[in-house]
Amino acid sequence: MRIMGIDPGTAILGWGVLDSGSGPLTTVGYGAITTPAKHPAPERLLLLHRELSALLAQHRPDAAAVEELFFSRNVTTALAVGQARGVVLLALAQAGIPIFEYKPLVIKQAVVGYGNADKRQMQAMVRLTLNLATAPRPDDVADALAIALCHAYHTPMLARVQAAEG
Repeated sequence: MRIMGIDPGTAILGWGVLDSGSGPLTTVGYGAITTPAKHPAPERLLLLHRELSALLAQHRPDAAAVEELFFSRNVTTALAVGQARGVVLLALAQAGIPIFEYKPLVIKQAVVGYGNADKRQMQAMVRLTLNLATAPRPDDVADALAIALCHAYHTPMLARVQAAEG
């Protein structure tokens, strides 16, 4: 199964693609889509959509895992992330890719084993788990890979639940 993890953001959207199967997880690719801060929001969102759609066509994931929006004290940041999430969900729906959403706490528990893990701990576990020479940068990319890892870890349980439901 090919999984794309996405950490939505308007300035930086992190993405990572993993292959999971009977053997070890394999890193297919990862990176960030960045948008110029000086551009108006609609242009930035359009750029995110275009570049993400191209990545979806290139990597052809079987599933996508996206971080759920968490409440922020900064309303402006929360709105911008919400807009980016909307673009991500739209692009995934247009491509017909099943979407799975995970809360930050669940992602941290799955990857590190501790729901209050910090960025450094997350990056270290992503690097070690995927046998990467260095931690992916920027942080959004490591987060996207962590989101994909979370889904890879949850997939067997989701399959058992689906089978039990009929």
